[in-house]
Amino acid sequence: MPDSPSAVLVDVLNSLLEAEQGSIFRYMGEGSPYLSKATAEIRQPLSEMVESGSRRAAQLSATIESLGGTPSARPLQDEEQYLSYLSLKFLLPKLVEAKKLLITRHENALQALTKTTPPSGVGEMLQSHLAEHRAQLAVLEHSAEEVAKAGK
Repeated sequence: MPDSPSAVLVDVLNSLLEAEQGSIFRYMGEGSPYLSKATAEIRQPLSEMVESGSRRAAQLSATIESLGGTPSARPLQDEEQYLSYLSLKFLLPKLVEAKKLLITRHENALQALTKTTPPSGVGEMLQSHLAEHRAQLAVLEHSAEEVAKAGK
């Protein structure tokens, strides 16, 4: 018996939820050594990205529950011990790559939705998340360029 459209959609949304929860951005929260070392021009957008990631994860969880699914809870792995050795100059390119991966996953999810009929608002939510990720990528790329220039 093939998966129902709802089960497929829940799987796709859970995949995006895991990506948000497992993102390196979770280490950029309040009190993060990376934020304290950054200039205000870089610190504020990073802080906003952390907040928006939490908001997107909450929206995905709520949508999964509304479809009758169970949001997956990804166990957090403590990679912070390795990240603490990275300077902002080396961390920003990692954040750029992480953001690109989130964009790719959202693009793939939207492509998968074309094979089903998602409930009203789901496609729009994912398009909104994708647009937000793309805008944040531009900020990260600019910040990475600025920090690299300053480090020369």
